[in-house]
Amino acid sequence: MYRVDIKHISAYTFKATSSGNEFTIEAKGEGVSPPSALLASLGSCMGVYIRKYAEGAGLALDNFSLSLEADFSQEPPVSFKEIRVLIDLRDSALDIRRQKALLDFIKNCPVHNTLKSNPAIIIQLKQQ
Repeated sequence: MYRVDIKHISAYTFKATSSGNEFTIEAKGEGVSPPSALLASLGSCMGVYIRKYAEGAGLALDNFSLSLEADFSQEPPVSFKEIRVLIDLRDSALDIRRQKALLDFIKNCPVHNTLKSNPAIIIQLKQQ
C-alpha cells in the first residue's frame, strides 16, 4: 500500500510526507503546486519505466529528460483535458521499432494507468 500524509503548514502551503521523505506543496505560485506535483509524478513514473526498458533491452539510455505540459479546461469541472509529454533521449538514436516499443512500454507505468482508469476517490471526514 502507498500512503502520503498531507499536513497544513500555513495559508496554501502543505507538507507531504511519504516513507519518511518530505516535500512542500504550495498553491499560490511560490512553490510546487498540486497540479505540477501530479505532472511530476507522471513524468518521474515514466522516467522509471524508460530506465526499466533500457536495462531490459540492454540499451544505454542515460541523461534523458521529460517535459510535461497541461492546461486547465475552460469549462467546469476544472481539470486537465490533455497532458503532453515530450521525452528527450539526448544522443540515444533508436530505430522506429525500438521507439514504438519504448513508448508502448512506458505507457504501463502505474501513474499513467491510474490516470487513464479514472479511479474511484473516496473522501471521508475523520470521526472525532
